[in-house]
Amino acid sequence: MALRDRITEEMKTAMRAGAKERLATIRLALAAIKQREVDERITLDDSQVLAVLEKMIKQRREAITQFESGGRADLVAKETAEIAVLQTYLPAQMSDAEVDALIAEAIAATGATTMKDMGKVMAAVKPKAQGRADMGAVSARIKQKLG
Repeated sequence: MALRDRITEEMKTAMRAGAKERLATIRLALAAIKQREVDERITLDDSQVLAVLEKMIKQRREAITQFESGGRADLVAKETAEIAVLQTYLPAQMSDAEVDALIAEAIAATGATTMKDMGKVMAAVKPKAQGRADMGAVSARIKQKLG
């Protein structure tokens, strides 16, 4: 089953169960997916839907940082709950060892030695780690290994 169809089915289930917070988050996700489809005049495949969900999670993490500095614990809890719902649609996260192995493989394959080669390494790692690892953390690890 396509990821978009799975999300739609989960929306119907949440509607029947009366899970208002979960339903609201799923509707936000579907709206973001549909918005991108309308903007680009395409039908998104699973990898593109994952990219939309990752962007939403990233936005919520940034909002949590802002709300924590502003002392808004209620909004932090709301954003955290939304992240939990959105993460159920992402594939299992890679362990630190798996990420390190992927980075080492990419560095060896591209022959990267300096920070100038960062783009080549990221280009090799991104398709394999997309949706399974925080790309910001992966980028930081690559910088550490090349720097």
